[in-house]
Amino acid sequence: MDKRKEENLRVKRDITNTLFSLMAEKSLTDIHISEIVSKAGVARASFYRNYSSKEDVLVTLIRDILDEFREVIDLERGSIYCYENVLLIFRHFQKYRSHILDLQHTGFSSILWEEVNSFHETVDGSMPYGSIEKYKLYMYVGALMNTAVTWLSDGERFSAEEIAQYFVDAAARMRGE
Repeated sequence: MDKRKEENLRVKRDITNTLFSLMAEKSLTDIHISEIVSKAGVARASFYRNYSSKEDVLVTLIRDILDEFREVIDLERGSIYCYENVLLIFRHFQKYRSHILDLQHTGFSSILWEEVNSFHETVDGSMPYGSIEKYKLYMYVGALMNTAVTWLSDGERFSAEEIAQYFVDAAARMRGE
C-alpha cells in the first residue's frame, strides 16, 4: 500500500477512535467536529475529505466492518446461515466487540441494525417487495444481532463455537428441522 493510502487509513482510524472516546464522555450531539479533529490531531480538511458528518463516521465504520466480513464469508460452503458462516459472524462480532458495544451503549445501535439488515439483503439476494420470505430474513438477522450483542455484553461466557452451534441448532428447531 502506498504511503498516502496508509496515511489516510491512519487519519480515518484516529478520527473514529477519537469519536468513540468522546462518545464515552458525552452524547454525539454535544461533540463538535472541531473537537474531534483537535483531539485526533488531524486537519479539519482531512475529516471532510473522508466524512460528511459525525454520523457518517459511524456508518462508514460499520460498512467497513461488513465489507471486511464479506471478504471472509464463504457462501460456496453453504448459505450464510450454515454453522461455518454463523461462526464467522460471531468471530467477526467478537473482533469488533468494543465498537459494537459502544454503539449499543450510546444509543446508536439503530445505525448498526440498518447496515446489518442491508448487508443481509444483499447477501441473501433480492426478494419481491410483497414476499413473505423477507420476514424470515429479518427474523434471522434480529435473532442473530440480539444473540451477538447479548453474548458480547455478557462477557462472552461461551466460546464463539458454542454460541454459533447453539444459534444454528435453535434456528433449525424454529424452522421445524
